[in-house]
Amino acid sequence: MTSTGDADSFRLPEAIALLETTPGVLQSLLQHLPHDWLHFKEDSDAWSPHTVLLHFVHNERTNWIPRLRVLLSKDAVRKFAPFDQLPKDGELAEEPAAQLIAKFAQLRQESLSFLRGLDLRSDQFDRRAEHPTLGTVSLGQLLATWVVHDLNHLHQITKSLAKRYQASVGPWRRNLAILDL
Repeated sequence: MTSTGDADSFRLPEAIALLETTPGVLQSLLQHLPHDWLHFKEDSDAWSPHTVLLHFVHNERTNWIPRLRVLLSKDAVRKFAPFDQLPKDGELAEEPAAQLIAKFAQLRQESLSFLRGLDLRSDQFDRRAEHPTLGTVSLGQLLATWVVHDLNHLHQITKSLAKRYQASVGPWRRNLAILDL
Protein backbone atom coordinates (compact mmCIF):
# COMPACT_ATOMS: atom_id res chain seq x y z
CA MET A 1 0.00 0.00 0.00
CA THR A 2 1.40 3.36 -0.95
CA SER A 3 0.44 6.60 0.64
CA THR A 4 0.80 10.23 -0.18
CA GLY A 5 3.10 12.44 1.85
CA ASP A 6 0.17 14.62 2.89
CA ALA A 7 -1.73 11.68 4.34
CA ASP A 8 1.29 10.87 6.51
CA SER A 9 1.77 14.41 7.80
CA PHE A 10 1.38 14.81 11.52
CA ARG A 11 -1.40 17.17 12.59
CA LEU A 12 -1.55 18.12 16.25
CA PRO A 13 -5.31 18.82 16.43
CA GLU A 14 -6.04 15.35 15.04
CA ALA A 15 -3.58 13.80 17.47
CA ILE A 16 -5.16 15.56 20.44
CA ALA A 17 -8.64 14.52 19.31
CA LEU A 18 -7.58 10.88 19.25
CA LEU A 19 -5.65 11.07 22.53
CA GLU A 20 -8.77 12.47 24.20
CA THR A 21 -10.75 9.34 23.33
CA THR A 22 -8.51 6.74 24.95
CA PRO A 23 -9.77 7.06 28.55
CA GLY A 24 -13.39 6.70 27.41
CA VAL A 25 -12.57 3.67 25.28
CA LEU A 26 -10.83 2.05 28.24
CA GLN A 27 -13.75 2.85 30.50
CA SER A 28 -16.31 1.40 28.09
CA LEU A 29 -14.26 -1.71 27.42
CA LEU A 30 -12.83 -2.58 30.83
CA GLN A 31 -14.46 -0.85 33.76
CA HIS A 32 -17.08 -3.50 34.49
CA LEU A 33 -15.20 -6.64 33.51
CA PRO A 34 -14.55 -9.30 36.15
CA HIS A 35 -11.09 -10.01 37.55
CA ASP A 36 -10.51 -13.04 35.31
CA TRP A 37 -10.98 -10.98 32.16
CA LEU A 38 -8.82 -8.10 33.38
CA HIS A 39 -5.95 -10.36 34.39
CA PHE A 40 -6.08 -12.80 31.47
CA LYS A 41 -2.76 -13.27 29.66
CA GLU A 42 -2.71 -15.13 26.38
CA ASP A 43 0.75 -16.45 27.29
CA SER A 44 3.21 -16.05 30.13
CA ASP A 45 5.07 -13.15 28.49
CA ALA A 46 1.96 -11.21 27.44
CA TRP A 47 0.47 -8.28 29.31
CA SER A 48 -3.01 -8.57 30.71
CA PRO A 49 -5.50 -5.73 30.17
CA HIS A 50 -4.83 -4.74 33.80
CA THR A 51 -1.09 -4.54 33.12
CA VAL A 52 -1.79 -2.30 30.13
CA LEU A 53 -3.83 -0.01 32.40
CA LEU A 54 -0.87 0.21 34.78
CA HIS A 55 1.36 1.04 31.81
CA PHE A 56 -1.02 3.77 30.59
CA VAL A 57 -1.07 5.46 34.02
CA HIS A 58 2.70 5.15 34.42
CA ASN A 59 3.35 6.54 30.93
CA GLU A 60 1.05 9.47 31.49
CA ARG A 61 2.95 10.38 34.67
CA THR A 62 6.52 9.80 33.56
CA ASN A 63 6.86 9.65 29.79
CA TRP A 64 5.03 11.94 27.38
CA ILE A 65 5.04 15.36 29.05
CA PRO A 66 8.46 14.98 30.71
CA ARG A 67 9.95 14.09 27.33
CA LEU A 68 8.07 16.93 25.67
CA ARG A 69 9.63 19.31 28.22
CA VAL A 70 13.10 17.97 27.37
CA LEU A 71 12.49 18.51 23.66
CA LEU A 72 11.32 22.08 24.24
CA SER A 73 14.06 22.99 26.71
CA LYS A 74 16.69 25.53 25.82
CA ASP A 75 19.45 23.18 26.97
CA ALA A 76 22.28 22.71 24.49
CA VAL A 77 22.15 18.96 25.05
CA ARG A 78 18.69 17.42 25.35
CA LYS A 79 18.56 13.82 26.58
CA PHE A 80 15.66 11.73 27.77
CA ALA A 81 16.00 9.90 31.05
CA PRO A 82 15.71 6.12 30.84
CA PHE A 83 12.15 4.87 31.14
CA ASP A 84 10.68 1.79 32.80
CA GLN A 85 7.64 0.37 31.03
CA LEU A 86 5.77 -0.31 34.28
CA PRO A 87 5.63 1.34 37.70
CA LYS A 88 7.72 -0.05 40.53
CA ASP A 89 6.47 -3.31 42.05
CA GLY A 90 3.47 -2.72 44.26
CA GLU A 91 2.80 0.81 42.97
CA LEU A 92 -0.76 0.90 41.61
CA ALA A 93 -0.85 -2.89 41.20
CA GLU A 94 -3.74 -3.52 43.59
CA GLU A 95 -5.96 -0.69 42.38
CA PRO A 96 -9.17 -1.82 40.67
CA ALA A 97 -9.63 -1.12 36.98
CA ALA A 98 -12.20 1.64 37.60
CA GLN A 99 -9.73 3.57 39.78
CA LEU A 100 -6.88 3.10 37.30
CA ILE A 101 -9.06 4.30 34.45
CA ALA A 102 -10.19 7.35 36.46
CA LYS A 103 -6.59 8.14 37.38
CA PHE A 104 -5.52 7.76 33.78
CA ALA A 105 -8.40 9.97 32.56
CA GLN A 106 -7.40 12.73 34.98
CA LEU A 107 -3.72 12.50 34.06
CA ARG A 108 -4.53 12.46 30.33
CA GLN A 109 -6.74 15.54 30.71
CA GLU A 110 -3.89 17.34 32.50
CA SER A 111 -1.39 16.26 29.82
CA LEU A 112 -3.58 17.46 26.97
CA SER A 113 -4.33 20.72 28.75
CA PHE A 114 -0.59 21.29 29.12
CA LEU A 115 -0.01 20.35 25.48
CA ARG A 116 -2.71 22.74 24.25
CA GLY A 117 -1.27 25.51 26.41
CA LEU A 118 2.07 25.25 24.61
CA ASP A 119 0.47 26.47 21.38
CA LEU A 120 3.05 24.52 19.37
CA ARG A 121 3.92 25.53 15.83
CA SER A 122 4.74 22.94 13.17
CA ASP A 123 8.30 24.28 12.87
CA GLN A 124 8.86 23.11 16.46
CA PHE A 125 8.13 19.50 15.50
CA ASP A 126 11.71 19.22 14.21
CA ARG A 127 13.26 19.89 17.64
CA ARG A 128 15.51 16.99 18.58
CA ALA A 129 16.62 15.09 21.67
CA GLU A 130 18.51 11.91 22.41
CA HIS A 131 16.49 8.86 23.37
CA PRO A 132 18.46 6.38 25.54
CA THR A 133 17.98 3.49 23.09
CA LEU A 134 16.61 4.93 19.84
CA GLY A 135 19.09 7.75 19.26
CA THR A 136 17.97 11.11 17.93
CA VAL A 137 14.21 11.66 17.88
CA SER A 138 12.06 14.68 17.11
CA LEU A 139 9.14 16.34 18.85
CA GLY A 140 6.86 15.45 15.95
CA GLN A 141 7.90 11.81 16.23
CA LEU A 142 7.23 11.82 19.98
CA LEU A 143 3.74 13.25 19.49
CA ALA A 144 2.90 10.83 16.68
CA THR A 145 4.23 7.95 18.77
CA TRP A 146 1.98 8.98 21.66
CA VAL A 147 -1.05 8.52 19.40
CA VAL A 148 0.12 5.23 17.91
CA HIS A 149 1.12 4.01 21.38
CA ASP A 150 -2.49 4.42 22.53
CA LEU A 151 -3.82 2.61 19.47
CA ASN A 152 -1.25 -0.16 19.88
CA HIS A 153 -2.31 -0.85 23.45
CA LEU A 154 -6.03 -0.64 22.67
CA HIS A 155 -5.38 -3.30 20.04
CA GLN A 156 -3.40 -5.33 22.57
CA ILE A 157 -6.29 -5.19 25.05
CA THR A 158 -8.95 -6.18 22.51
CA LYS A 159 -6.78 -9.03 21.25
CA SER A 160 -6.34 -10.31 24.81
CA LEU A 161 -10.06 -10.08 25.49
CA ALA A 162 -10.87 -11.91 22.24
CA LYS A 163 -8.48 -14.73 23.09
CA ARG A 164 -10.42 -15.45 26.30
CA TYR A 165 -13.02 -17.05 24.01
CA GLN A 166 -10.63 -18.50 21.44
CA ALA A 167 -11.64 -22.09 22.18
CA SER A 168 -15.32 -21.20 22.60
CA VAL A 169 -16.08 -19.80 19.14
CA GLY A 170 -16.08 -23.20 17.47
CA PRO A 171 -16.10 -23.27 13.66
CA TRP A 172 -16.27 -19.46 13.44
CA ARG A 173 -12.61 -19.45 14.51
CA ARG A 174 -11.48 -19.32 10.88
CA ASN A 175 -13.41 -16.05 10.36
CA LEU A 176 -11.93 -14.29 13.38
CA ALA A 177 -8.50 -13.00 12.34
CA ILE A 178 -7.91 -11.34 15.72
CA LEU A 179 -7.41 -14.81 17.19
CA ASP A 180 -4.42 -15.37 14.91
CA LEU A 181 -2.58 -12.22 15.94
